[in-house]
Amino acid sequence: MMNYIIDVFTNKILLIAVLSWFVAQVIKVILTLIKFRELDFTRLFGSGGMPSSHASFTVSLAAAVGFTTGFSSVEFALAAAFAIVVMYDATGVRRSAGEQAKILNQIVETMKNDKISDTGKKLKELLGHTPIQVFAGAVLGAFIACIFYL
Repeated sequence: MMNYIIDVFTNKILLIAVLSWFVAQVIKVILTLIKFRELDFTRLFGSGGMPSSHASFTVSLAAAVGFTTGFSSVEFALAAAFAIVVMYDATGVRRSAGEQAKILNQIVETMKNDKISDTGKKLKELLGHTPIQVFAGAVLGAFIACIFYL
């Protein structure tokens, strides 16, 4: 059992993907600091924003798999398909859900009616990504994978 746990923490492909995700999240904190002059560590774990950590994670995963098993391998095809689905979802469904949340929050704020929202919480608006945020995340992920393999 212990060997399986050690294997997970020594899996180069997984470590590259996690590193890529982490770098994207740190960049979000830095960009928030530059733009709003505010150090917001919640951006380390939040979704949405520039660059897409989902795209960075999945593209670095696919690239690392490609460098390891070959870009014509079944494993690369699976990882690439996974990355495409995640990026499509980030710019489509999750982005739309975030835009709808923004509108609903505005409606609740305008009406100021406690019966509309018993929790008093706003809906999370920063869910998805613009295409440029996904592209930046994908480039970041590919770059990080290349650093380790080229």
